Amino acid sequence: MSKKELKRQRPLLIWSAIFVVYGFVFYYLPLGGWVMAFQNYKNKTGFFHSKWIGLDKFKFLFSDATFLRVIRNTFCMGALNLVFTTVVAIAFAILLNEIRASKIKKPIQTISYLPHFLSWIIVTGILNDALSSYGIVNELLQKFGITDGSVPFFSIPALFWPIVTFAHLWKETGWNAIIYLSAITAIDPTLYEAGAIDGAGRWQKIKHITLPSLRPTIIVLLIMNLGNLLNAGFEVQYLLGNGLVKSVADTIDIYVLTWGISQNDYSLGTAAGIFKSVVSIVIIVMANSIAKRRGEERLF
Repeated sequence: MSKKELKRQRPLLIWSAIFVVYGFVFYYLPLGGWVMAFQNYKNKTGFFHSKWIGLDKFKFLFSDATFLRVIRNTFCMGALNLVFTTVVAIAFAILLNEIRASKIKKPIQTISYLPHFLSWIIVTGILNDALSSYGIVNELLQKFGITDGSVPFFSIPALFWPIVTFAHLWKETGWNAIIYLSAITAIDPTLYEAGAIDGAGRWQKIKHITLPSLRPTIIVLLIMNLGNLLNAGFEVQYLLGNGLVKSVADTIDIYVLTWGISQNDYSLGTAAGIFKSVVSIVIIVMANSIAKRRGEERLF
């Protein structure tokens, strides 16, 4: 690159350098704290004087029945969220695209992604009110004769995962559908015109034109979201959970909070966090490799 070009690009280079430094300081430098997982870390002694214990904390984790249960909860809720939010967002985007009247389409789209901007405190508050003993859901169930009395939704472990999945669907479907809608608008209109000439109806156009055109976008987003499989959530489980559903509500993040903050065992909390991060990286690399072998779009 010539000096003239460097001078012309100076503002961009300066801003790029600022963001690189920011990323290093706030994203990579804190990774040095991972050393706590291999120490019997104490606040008084700090990093340099805490006793080195090697992999003892990791051995404890994988021999702890509570942590193994937490892994199951996190993975299952993450998988449910991933599958349902992806499928519903794609379906919603396609159906929304089929609406021709913009006066109807735009308000629906706006209303659908507004919940994304609500905090989980508000969302869980709405769920608590709706599913409480005197909430609208129980009133409707009793009114239509489906149940004789109130259903204690938050006291039944088998209902907790569906409730969490529904909360994610309601909050994120509209927002997740935006990128699929953008991908649909980028499809060549002549493909639909050719399909219409061949006698294809709306369903045939969706099946043979829209979905195949969305495939690269779906695969790339799926690979990215697989990395968040163990990020099943913290706020919704912590706020909706209670002693009756604790066995299915606790996630890795709640486990880290319990041991790292409440019990002051920063080493164990850090070890659990490292496990979560490493597994997420492995899942992304594996998914990307599978996509590469199959000739699909990939991240790298």
